[in-house]
Amino acid sequence: GYLRKAYRKDDGTVGYRCAAEPVEQFVAKGGKEADTVGRKCLCNSLFAVIGLSQVTTDGTREPAILTSGDDVSQLARYLKPGQLNYSAIEVLEYLLAPVAAAVV
Repeated sequence: GYLRKAYRKDDGTVGYRCAAEPVEQFVAKGGKEADTVGRKCLCNSLFAVIGLSQVTTDGTREPAILTSGDDVSQLARYLKPGQLNYSAIEVLEYLLAPVAAAVV
């Protein structure tokens, strides 16, 4: 729910809308349909990464998504020569590796 936007409902209370929710619901809450184009639920997709994907009424599972934030240029540091992917264990090995002694 981090990316939801607060809005004032007709009764004066606060509601929330997310451009990744079903278009009809988003628009009914005062959102613009154009804001929903290409949107994906980051919350559900991140849960899917750990095996907790949401299942829709037709049996479709929410697809997983991988995010790297603004550090995408640094992903190669986790790859061994010739590799195209890496595991969480490899990231932990990198993070826990001894730091080279600083030159004084």
